[in-house]
Amino acid sequence: MDSNMKVEPVEFRSPLWQRLGWMVMIYVGSVAVLGVFAMLIRLFMQAAGMKSH
Repeated sequence: MDSNMKVEPVEFRSPLWQRLGWMVMIYVGSVAVLGVFAMLIRLFMQAAGMKSH
């Protein structure tokens, strides 16, 4: 094991609800960004005269 890596003892970790909350926030944020990106692509396609269906 690398001497620079530190493993935190269990008592110094964040609570489980907080770690799960971060994971949910990252997931929701990434899905929202992907949705905005898809809508922008659709907007540009429609502006160029292409149909999305």
